[in-house]
Amino acid sequence: MKYKDYEAAFSQARLSRYLNACAGDKNKALILYRYNLKLCQKFYGVLGLFEVVFRNAVNEHYKRHFGDEDWIRTQIHAGGMLESSPQVSDVTRYISKLSDAGKYTHDRLVSSVSFGFWTYLFNKQPFRKGGQSLLAIFPHKTKGLGQRAIYNELMEIKSFRNRIAHHEPICFDMDGNKDVEFAQSNYNQILKYVGFLGYNKNELFYGLDVLPDRTIQKIRDL
Repeated sequence: MKYKDYEAAFSQARLSRYLNACAGDKNKALILYRYNLKLCQKFYGVLGLFEVVFRNAVNEHYKRHFGDEDWIRTQIHAGGMLESSPQVSDVTRYISKLSDAGKYTHDRLVSSVSFGFWTYLFNKQPFRKGGQSLLAIFPHKTKGLGQRAIYNELMEIKSFRNRIAHHEPICFDMDGNKDVEFAQSNYNQILKYVGFLGYNKNELFYGLDVLPDRTIQKIRDL
């Protein structure tokens, strides 16, 4: 395929960012586009594993804290931790969908609600209503790192995750130059929180081709 064929397939507007970042070199632009796709693919694995261990830690914590195996459904009701949460409508929708299909269980609800639901639990109001105990899921967190800082950093990871989910590039800086610092810093942030949760990153990701170091370096070298 010629470059104009790729423009027709992917759109001129989408490819133009890569072309500009590569000083008009069409071959490099296409290579960078593919490297960005590969980098996003790598992060799907990293983010997927992180999301699972993160939400499971929160879920187990609140099951113990509330003494309730179905705490999410309980806490969206009046007087609950989540009664005025912007997450209520989504949680209610998932509960109805699962119940209507005769498939409702708490575990299925846990896997259905979004990553945004879990990060929201570190916001000031739900954190306080939840007994200000949620930081206990991070036994190895940096000393002195509090609720607000953790919430902000989790929101950065969420924003990064959403960029990938919406097929947005992660290989540019704010000015459109080729740059992997954004991806690298988020990668480091994810690994930091994996460590905070008490996992060894090499063991957690063992045997899985998910770590994006080589692709990051290829983009740097392009």
